[in-house]
Amino acid sequence: MKRLKALADKPIIGGVVKKAMASLASNDAKTISEHFSQYLKPQIADTDQLRHEVYKLRHNVYCEELHFEDVKETYEEKDEFDLRAIHCFVRHISSNNLAGTVRLITSAQDHELLPIEQFCSHALTDTDISPMKYARHEVCEISRLAVPAAFRKREIDKHAGAATGAINEQVFSQTELRCFPYIAVCLYLSAAAMSYKTKRYHVFVMMEPRLARSLSFVGIMFRQLGQPIEFHGKRAAYYIDSRELKKTLSQGYLKLLQAIERDLFELKKPGSPSSGAVFSPKLIAAH
Repeated sequence: MKRLKALADKPIIGGVVKKAMASLASNDAKTISEHFSQYLKPQIADTDQLRHEVYKLRHNVYCEELHFEDVKETYEEKDEFDLRAIHCFVRHISSNNLAGTVRLITSAQDHELLPIEQFCSHALTDTDISPMKYARHEVCEISRLAVPAAFRKREIDKHAGAATGAINEQVFSQTELRCFPYIAVCLYLSAAAMSYKTKRYHVFVMMEPRLARSLSFVGIMFRQLGQPIEFHGKRAAYYIDSRELKKTLSQGYLKLLQAIERDLFELKKPGSPSSGAVFSPKLIAAH
């Protein structure tokens, strides 16, 4: 796969290589989607207890590991945007630990700016697309995506004591290890699914250009809205219409999205805390 990526930008053969990469990724995603729900379960953090778990995970990644924010006395990382955000997480079933989290920040009134507007407006140079061009109740922002070190599988993480954490291959099965690189993609798909479900179709996000490029190989087609800026590393503003996602996703990832939607939006038993409440404006306001 590394050799294919190196060839993807070459003239003449680049287009063919990109199609080959997309096909390989799609086939692998189709296989992974069949096992994903056995090991990892996407959920909405729709109770105070679940949101506290999310905030603690974010603190672990953003404050203790990456040092993007100062360590808090409460060991919970949260800000003013959490009050109007829908929080999602992926739980590793056998250990019961959170394997990742993401939030979808909403806006209902003109004064409720998205973080990308409040802090990174200079990154929005596309004259055709910006949050201000849409109704406030139809815009949202993907934010605070975090995957703890134990669930990231990279070559650098294979030796004991690696700074970013190592996966214990004696504990996790090989199938689980194959699922772990899909956690970040699962979180983006979960955010897109929440966007579509709540009719907040116009989705904005700050991300690394190389991540956006990788996501495009599987049909997650973010539109770049300006040049990269320095924001915890080189990041650029991106946009996607969640209504278009199912039209552009490769078949394997479409199957993965469907599995994610089933987990996120499955009908709850009457009277359960999650029964239909996650999309209530009152519940979001209560966050």
